[in-house]
Amino acid sequence: MNKILVIGAAGQLGSELVTGLCNTYGKENVIASDIHEKGDFECAYELVNALDPVRIENVIQEHDIDEVYHLAAILSAKAESNPLASWYLNMDSLLNVLELGRRKIIKKIYWPSSIAVFGPSTPRISTPQSTVMDPNTVYGISKLAGERWCEYYNEKHGVDVRSLRYPGLIGYKHAPGGGTTDYAVDIYFHAVKNKPFECFLSPETKLPMMCMDDAVKATIDVMQAPSDRIKIRSSYNLAAFSVTPDSMFNSIKKKVPDFSISYKPDFRQAIANSWPVSIDDSQARKDWGWKHAFDLDKMTGAMLDALHAKLNTSDRVF
Repeated sequence: MNKILVIGAAGQLGSELVTGLCNTYGKENVIASDIHEKGDFECAYELVNALDPVRIENVIQEHDIDEVYHLAAILSAKAESNPLASWYLNMDSLLNVLELGRRKIIKKIYWPSSIAVFGPSTPRISTPQSTVMDPNTVYGISKLAGERWCEYYNEKHGVDVRSLRYPGLIGYKHAPGGGTTDYAVDIYFHAVKNKPFECFLSPETKLPMMCMDDAVKATIDVMQAPSDRIKIRSSYNLAAFSVTPDSMFNSIKKKVPDFSISYKPDFRQAIANSWPVSIDDSQARKDWGWKHAFDLDKMTGAMLDALHAKLNTSDRVF
């Protein structure tokens, strides 16, 4: 059984991916790590700064790690407030891991990309796997550069690196972390408490989204696929459904009739306007059998139930 290290495990994706990996491979085969002193995980935890390659290598050797899921990053909206620090973290940390792959210290690497790699000139409807990519955010620029580095290390050095371009991810375990699609997480936190929600995007802003359960499954699936099935070493398009804040609100209203929303678009509106409305992920479906399970209403029910249990709300409003 392979031993797995997750770097950046305390983030929105990491907190749920670690659980999925433990359920799949056994908690004794998974090591969670982050920059924080203490991690609340069911598996072993190590303090790791993604910018410290010596520390990463030491943890890999200490635990006899085969696979690394490198998730550490500063997300889209937060990255705009500190561009240079975001570039430094997002790029140098990836290169640290890819270099360990080149040296055969790591056998297999996973690194997440994003629909942020697309930009104003990208076709916004059914965005193709290969198309114009002109991101105009620090996060998007770093993800596009990261995709090129991943493909380079695979072609030049044979590094087995795999990647997915996530749409907006919606999960209940972690509070919003600075992404442009984070309204789609925060709205459920408000709904389960029946508190009015102010959205930072306009009601008609349609973006690709995905239930976190599907994202975790896709991540594990692409890593489990035989190497010869992975035809794309930059990053695969990934999709589930597209949604506007208004349609998400109406989905919640079916469960929480008294829930209310208002709109106050901010700087994140311009970021959202540069991203795709829908994604063509046929290459992932063809190459390694990707298939999503959650639509909007199914996800809404699952989110409200999970948050009710997590937040231990005394008066259930749905």
